[in-house]
Amino acid sequence: MDYSKIITIEPGKRSGKPCIRGMRMTVTDVLEYLAGGMTEEEILAEFPDLTLEDIRACLAFAADRERRLATLPTYEAAV
Repeated sequence: MDYSKIITIEPGKRSGKPCIRGMRMTVTDVLEYLAGGMTEEEILAEFPDLTLEDIRACLAFAADRERRLATLPTYEAAV
């Protein structure tokens, strides 16, 4: 999924954390709701400005970030 039009990073908003479509809702907020047991439907009911595509973009963003972190060389390997 191409999340580049959904996940935005603005230095002056939420301390530069990745947000959803310029809103104050961060990717971390959504991931924490999901990790806490909320369903996508419950999140959408609680936050009507969000869409299912927004939630999926958060998951894709997190997966992409995790993939990039897993491929970074460690300090020991770089030396």
